[in-house]
Formats: sequence, C-alpha cells, structure tokens
Amino acid sequence: MLKVGLTGNIGSGKTTVAKVFELLGIPVFYADDEAKKVMVTDAILIAAIKQAFGVVSYFDDGSLNRKHISAIVFNNPAELEKLNALVHPAVFRAFDKLESDAKDAPYIIREAAILFESGSYKTCDRTLIVTAPFEKRMARVVERDNIAIAEVEKREARQMPEEEKKKLADDIIINDDVQLVIPQVIALHEKYLSLANTL
Repeated sequence: MLKVGLTGNIGSGKTTVAKVFELLGIPVFYADDEAKKVMVTDAILIAAIKQAFGVVSYFDDGSLNRKHISAIVFNNPAELEKLNALVHPAVFRAFDKLESDAKDAPYIIREAAILFESGSYKTCDRTLIVTAPFEKRMARVVERDNIAIAEVEKREARQMPEEEKKKLADDIIINDDVQLVIPQVIALHEKYLSLANTL
C-alpha cells in the first residue's frame, strides 16, 4: 500500500485538502488529532507520561490534566522534546492500526503539521505539501482562530520554513485562492492510484 505524507504550514489549508482526499474514498490519518487521542487511550503512553511528569498529569476520570502538562512544557524545549518523544511512538502505533484496518485501500494519507520536523516523512513513500503565500496564510489563521497576527507569526516561527519543506516534498498543491484546489487533488489522486498499482 502506498503511504503519502501530507503537510503544510499553518494556514495552508492542508486539512481542507485532506478532506477532499477523504471524499475520494481515501483513508486519512490526522496525526495531530491522534496525538491528542492516544494521550488518553494508549495505556503504554499514559503510564510513561505519569512516570515522566507525575501522576497528577491525569485526573481521576482518566482525562489529561492539560494545565499541568502545559505549565511544564510551555517555554521549556527540553521538556517538550521529552513529551514528544513519548507521544510519537504511540502515534506511530495508531497509524499502523489504521494501515492494517485499511488494507483494501490503494493508498493512505498521513496528515501531519510536523511531518518533516518529526522525521515521520521517512515512513512515507511520497510527500505532499500544501502551500499558500505567507500573507494569505497569516490572514486565514487570524480569521479562523480569532487571534492576533503576532501570535500566528509566533506559531509559524516554530515550524520549518515552507521553502525548506517544498524542497523536501515530492508533490505540491498550491492553495492561493487563485488556482483551484480540487483539480490539483484529483490529478494527484490519479497519480497515486497508478503508483499504488506498481507496488
């Protein structure tokens, strides 16, 4: 089965693109959503988080004490790195499960904001980036999240620059509100189907 990694910097529209692939019947793994999910469902990860950050990391009902975790990792790169090192293997386990559940699909999409930064692109056969001009991306996020432009720029600064990702990616979708996205997705869908047939 062909594995396609899908990424894009903040405000690029990668989730919208992922939804179009889903409409075409392709299973999509949303890494960020899964990361939140495994923190309360994966027993191995829960035990590791309690050991690393204390039993108060979870409430009695099993939900994550986000305030406690945030206070530790916020503005502390070493602690954030420690948390990510625990979460990533659990996300990989969840992806493996989707892959085995979707074995009849010609290909699957792994959607992740930090596909290149986390190294998970190495587990993909191809990588796809959704791009858009910087000002357009910033404006979209300000409108979507109702936050100040300075906050969006801070988030953007934490991601690998789009230009670097474009050099690493095999395929590009331009989401600049000028070129239509759906025809670009359909063209790639056809390409991935034919690639999947050669595996």
